[in-house]
Amino acid sequence: MRRKRPAARVVLFDRDKRIFMINSSDPYDRSKPAWWEIPGGGMDPGETSAQAAAREIHEETGIADFELGPCVWTQECQFTFAGMFFDSEEWIHVAWCDGGEYNPKGLEFFEALAFRGAKWWDVDELLANDEPVLPPRLREFVKPLSEGVIPEEPIDIS
Repeated sequence: MRRKRPAARVVLFDRDKRIFMINSSDPYDRSKPAWWEIPGGGMDPGETSAQAAAREIHEETGIADFELGPCVWTQECQFTFAGMFFDSEEWIHVAWCDGGEYNPKGLEFFEALAFRGAKWWDVDELLANDEPVLPPRLREFVKPLSEGVIPEEPIDIS
């Protein structure tokens, strides 16, 4: 099955400049290594990327009190997940919050099977770690963002 979709993701920082990452695996193919990803997913019809990003924060983290910032990155990516091929155009926003515990509020079926937990990563700890991350180029671009450097126009990180 092939799915072309627009999607929104969020680089979510707490006030200590730590980034929220979800540990995931493919429920359909357990031979794939697990990875860490930022919250996000497909946009609903008529939804803007900002609306989708805000929805995804709440659904995938459970955090309801946050400040959503602008779209800072874009990417086009293709991947297989849960036996489906996705061709995705993604808008990636930045957001800030006071922290919070992982307590998702609306996971889709395959997300519930895939998500293995989450944690707040110190950015330097994330940069020193070699576990797979999504977006794949996250480590290249996250440090300035964690320091409050917001690009004037979204950067294509494809």
